[in-house]
Amino acid sequence: MDSGDGRVVVVTGAGSGIGREAAHALHAAGFRLVLAGRTEASLRETAEGCDGAVVVPADVTDPAAVEALFARALEAFGRVDVLFNNAGTFGPSARVDEIGDEDWDAVVAVNLSGCFRCARAAFRVMRDQDPPGGRIINNGSISAQVPRPWSAPYAATKHALTGLTKAIALDGRPLGIACGQLDVGNAATAMTGAFETGTRQADGSIAAEPTMDVRHAAQAVVHMASLPPSANVLSMTVMATGMPFVGRG
Repeated sequence: MDSGDGRVVVVTGAGSGIGREAAHALHAAGFRLVLAGRTEASLRETAEGCDGAVVVPADVTDPAAVEALFARALEAFGRVDVLFNNAGTFGPSARVDEIGDEDWDAVVAVNLSGCFRCARAAFRVMRDQDPPGGRIINNGSISAQVPRPWSAPYAATKHALTGLTKAIALDGRPLGIACGQLDVGNAATAMTGAFETGTRQADGSIAAEPTMDVRHAAQAVVHMASLPPSANVLSMTVMATGMPFVGRG
């Protein structure tokens, strides 16, 4: 496996959680960072200790902001070698018949449309740069394979992201653009804090679930990002060993 070797990676959702941890791990591996997220202060905290990191406040639901993000990456470094398409939101915890249009649209806007826009912008840069090529890593979820109860918008968008990942990999094949998906299960972050105290199970009960250190997810991102152009991880699952996934439901 190669190191980052000065390659340029754009990380969305870099202000916290898996995005922040992945950014730190990528920097330690020798990548140059472009950090994107909604809140500049959080991005600045992520950038501390990451020499040369470029901070770009950007909302992935805004097409103009996405285009500006990649223009800034090109301005700073002249190319983009990797996109970690990480921005996402859980949305409401509610039964499907209780989910309003606004809640549905908000989750789709971030988890699916936002990821598509970032992938499209990265793909165009990777297609046209010299030398061409690059890699897109989509942050899926265990829910891209098996949903949790009361999570229709999240599960639907993450299932759709799997199809998007495969479509990008196919379209990118003749251009040297790889695309893969990382499905993470129960990494300990602020978003998953409730899992350790109790979360809804398929039988309707509430039970605590094991979590894993978020660093393991970050190292998986580094592994995927560091592969040579001739290799790709199309799909990887990294999860807490004891979480209810195999046999869920």
